[in-house]
Amino acid sequence: MADDDVATRAPESDAKEPSLMSSEDTPAQKGASMGEHCVTDRPSPLGDQQPSGEISKIADVEVYITKPSDYPHLPSKLLLFLSSGTGVRSKNNQLQADKYASEGFLVVMPDQFAGDHAPNSATDPNADEPNPSMIEKVKMGFATTAKSFMLDMWLARQTPEKVLPVLRKVVEGAKEEFADAVANGGGVYAVGYCFGGKYVCLLAAELPDSAAHGQAPPKDEEAGMAKVEPLIKAGALAHGTLITTEDFEAIKSPISMVCVENDQLFPDDVRTAGQTHLEENKVKHEVKVYSGVPHGFAVVGEYEDPKIQEAQKEAFEQMVEWLKSQ
Repeated sequence: MADDDVATRAPESDAKEPSLMSSEDTPAQKGASMGEHCVTDRPSPLGDQQPSGEISKIADVEVYITKPSDYPHLPSKLLLFLSSGTGVRSKNNQLQADKYASEGFLVVMPDQFAGDHAPNSATDPNADEPNPSMIEKVKMGFATTAKSFMLDMWLARQTPEKVLPVLRKVVEGAKEEFADAVANGGGVYAVGYCFGGKYVCLLAAELPDSAAHGQAPPKDEEAGMAKVEPLIKAGALAHGTLITTEDFEAIKSPISMVCVENDQLFPDDVRTAGQTHLEENKVKHEVKVYSGVPHGFAVVGEYEDPKIQEAQKEAFEQMVEWLKSQ
């Protein structure tokens, strides 16, 4: 990746994720686990355009719902939209969800964090000064350390044990409320960005019964335990974070991945190992690696580089076409 491309990358924290469905503190993967994009919005390239959907509730969980303009007169498919740490109230996430609605999907974006969205990690104002003094540099250092600590603490709370039950509640509630869309699509579809990418993998997986419901399985539980079928018919994800090789091992539903070359938040070795597993187990999938783009590029956000702008459009087309073809 060229130097000028590196300059567009968002800074990462050193936060790491506990292993899947484990109460231990052992990191599941090495390296950074969340980036600045994952917890803050970029300026919107759409100017004053406002989201077209609305905030509502399904199964007592706050959700953003956006529908095709011709729904319910024309059939639609139910799409679960899993966001980055910026969450359900993010304007950019809502605008991104609206884009899928414009393609004929009835989109439900749940507050998968149950009100505990990522802490505000906006850059300290002093960072914008051209020549900050030594004291200001020290302040900036403390601010960065505090942000990293707060993000680490937040990530420690966002475990599958906490998130999966929320998602299951929303899916079951949405299947009742929008039964026509579920029937039309033959099931529920899902897209995920950054943090949400991991949960697309988990919802596309055949998991042990306890794990599927957000419970850590007993350590002495034998292999051959009851399994729960995938909750989604097909999924697509972009620049996932916190994904481990183990997450790929149980995937059964077709999945498409938008990846970033040399992405510290989704390391190449994790991606290639996962891709190999999917191929060996004949799980329908597609993987496209985009070069010269920053982590987080596929979400609505302003980029000056035409190459990134074009890649953003291409990534959206990749995900939409995959979902429509399943």
